[in-house]
Amino acid sequence: MGIQINIDNGGTLTDICIINSGSVSKTKVLTTPYDLSKCFFEGLQKASGVVYGEPDVARLLEEVDLIRYSTTQGTNAICERKGPRLGLILLGGNQSIFKALSDKDPELYSALIGDRTFILDEKVLSGDSSEVDIVKAINGLTAKGANRLVVSGVGRNFLDSEDKFKKVALRKYPRHLLGAVPILFGGDLGSDGDVERRSWTAMINSFLHPAMEQFLYNAENRLRSYRTKNPLLIFRNDGDASRVAKSVAIKTYSSGPRGGMEGMKTFSKAYGFKDVVAIDIGGTTTDIGQCLNDVVAEKRRGHVEGISVSFPLCEIVSAGVGGSSIFKVVDGHMQIGPESVGAVPGPACFGRGGKEATITDASLLSGILDPRSYFGGDLVLDADRAATAVELSIAKPLGLSLEEALLLMQFSYEDKVARELHRVTKISKDTILLAFGGAGPLNACGIAEKAGISTVAVPKMAAVFSAYGIGECDISQLYSSTVYGLNDANLQSTVDELKIKALRDMYAEGFSEGQYEVRIRLVANQGGNELSQALTSATSVPAQFKNLESVDVELAAVKVLRKTSDGHAKFEKKNLSVPSGKRNLLVKGMGRVDVPVYRLNDMKSGDYGVGPAIIEEDFFTCRVLANWNYVISDAGDILLNKKG
Repeated sequence: MGIQINIDNGGTLTDICIINSGSVSKTKVLTTPYDLSKCFFEGLQKASGVVYGEPDVARLLEEVDLIRYSTTQGTNAICERKGPRLGLILLGGNQSIFKALSDKDPELYSALIGDRTFILDEKVLSGDSSEVDIVKAINGLTAKGANRLVVSGVGRNFLDSEDKFKKVALRKYPRHLLGAVPILFGGDLGSDGDVERRSWTAMINSFLHPAMEQFLYNAENRLRSYRTKNPLLIFRNDGDASRVAKSVAIKTYSSGPRGGMEGMKTFSKAYGFKDVVAIDIGGTTTDIGQCLNDVVAEKRRGHVEGISVSFPLCEIVSAGVGGSSIFKVVDGHMQIGPESVGAVPGPACFGRGGKEATITDASLLSGILDPRSYFGGDLVLDADRAATAVELSIAKPLGLSLEEALLLMQFSYEDKVARELHRVTKISKDTILLAFGGAGPLNACGIAEKAGISTVAVPKMAAVFSAYGIGECDISQLYSSTVYGLNDANLQSTVDELKIKALRDMYAEGFSEGQYEVRIRLVANQGGNELSQALTSATSVPAQFKNLESVDVELAAVKVLRKTSDGHAKFEKKNLSVPSGKRNLLVKGMGRVDVPVYRLNDMKSGDYGVGPAIIEEDFFTCRVLANWNYVISDAGDILLNKKG
């Protein structure tokens, strides 16, 4: 395969990884949250410069084989509660369902739904006044401020109830009219029989849908104008990809971080690491995951903000703390995030109008970052603006000197990430911390110390590791249908129906029958335990699934693109590193001291040394603390160990 472009869009920076006939290169651009298609094409422009030596995006788009895209925009939107106001209509049930939904996450439920709720008795849908009642429900919620509606049926026949509502709604509010309010039905996303889980899935999807739809279709239309030969592929949280028209918004939630988890699996296998905890630190969030024995945790009913949803999702937790998270003093105490200055205006040191203090400002003033080489030299940092922000936001409110404030910011930042690690992962004496993302390596040693971890690994591609981790993901479509009283006949008919859907959707992906694999499995709950079995044929029901009240029939249509590698890498000390310069660094208990600076691109396999030191490349900086040593692997990655 020729040129492949992997793009990971974050809240502050957008990462681009270029794979060209086996060689891997990278670049970055600032995210433009007001128009994501702008940074998308700026990234392609910079990628073309990397490939050809000068920008030529038209040529790149003529020659590229695949463009894969992942994003943290959904994650950031949920963390920051930025999205449309929703209204929720239940078809049947009672107020207790609203309470149960709210109890899952009262703060998020309030942000998405609030008091914009309505219950329609299922009998009303078949009565003479059904049209009047449905119109009354829709108008009542829009009058309360809802600009999108979610309709969720209650009971075993929820699909029938939703279908009755849908027919009236389409007749009374035709989609071609400007006043038609968008309505999403829970059953449109799947046949999950759990009304609470299905309703939350629909609510989160509706919340994320508008922004993702606008950007992705804009980007795809611009790509078409260049006559790109292959469609844009959206990398999903389940680890596979699909084209824009065949993707749903909720599956983009944490899709960027999932790319990092795929990279973690590959990295762990290459070095034989069996217990790895990852921190993917960007501008807005720290995304945390764990890989045990080459397996990244994934749940069939994944979680968004701790809320169970109907789709399989990787177990990634996003903490609202990153390189652009806002530091402030509240009631005499330091508070970090979840608000972020993003890329616009960005940290105060970016000189783009930001006035809030961030860890990026503190790192610049502490001497960790070089104001001239930051972001590959494309973004010169302003120390005076950073100092003003820290003085006004932190030092003066707490009665501290500037340097005391900087040390407190660093400690608080590292402590918060370490506490999040313990909250969501299981750390043992053998755990290795894998630090990546543009801000991941910066404080990795300090975070590890506070979390009780003595070994840190930093990939050579850390700055774009999530984009790199997308790799050669498969293209797939997933389907599920709940069957009550499963027998041989309805198993076969259900599989046949799902195969027809797969045939249609995979054709839209560019693959005819026989060009993709079909994988079928049955899943059921028995006494609180999940039963699961793959089927090689759909002709008969396995014994353990007979006589169960309900069974989920799941079908996956998969075009396999992934390639497995048996390559191994190792860390072996050979030569003492030679520094390329020095930097004056603020160190707790020592004041300001000069430390050596090493350029990762100039270091060779087996180079080693001890801290305090700084290892950096164009798009990330790794601070090596005084009681740590490091070695460079034969693949160019960094391994750091705490002495003793």
